[in-house]
Amino acid sequence: MFFDIGPMEMIALVILAVLVFGPDKLPKVIQDTMSFIRKVRAFSDSAKEDIRKELGPEFKDFEFEDLNPKTYIRKNILENEELGLQDLRNGFDFRKEMAEVTDAVNGTDTTAAAAAAGSAGAATGTPDRLRKREAPDKDEPPPFDSDAT
Repeated sequence: MFFDIGPMEMIALVILAVLVFGPDKLPKVIQDTMSFIRKVRAFSDSAKEDIRKELGPEFKDFEFEDLNPKTYIRKNILENEELGLQDLRNGFDFRKEMAEVTDAVNGTDTTAAAAAAGSAGAATGTPDRLRKREAPDKDEPPPFDSDAT
């Protein structure tokens, strides 16, 4: 009910209420506030019931929380087994995709490296960053370092 109000903030609010309304009027203010909150809740509950009654029997399971876009997407799209989004989400390997992009940027061929690894057993398909590179040609741009950007 109090969302993210901490204990120190609650104490500060109580002290502020005592200072503003005084200790003799504070119980009456709290009572009036609570009766107002009860009336608002009763009004909203009766409005929800009226809307459900007007919608008819086909909407008897209708929940007003479903009107929240996040709740609607979670219930009807993400948790829907018919769409197969769980299979799609589980089938996507982000690390593998990023490794392929990094290899493509660094100029290593993952298919040739995999074939060499299968025959030689020593190559891993990743560039050796400790080995000093050959001097590039004059027309060749400097190598792209994805870690430096």
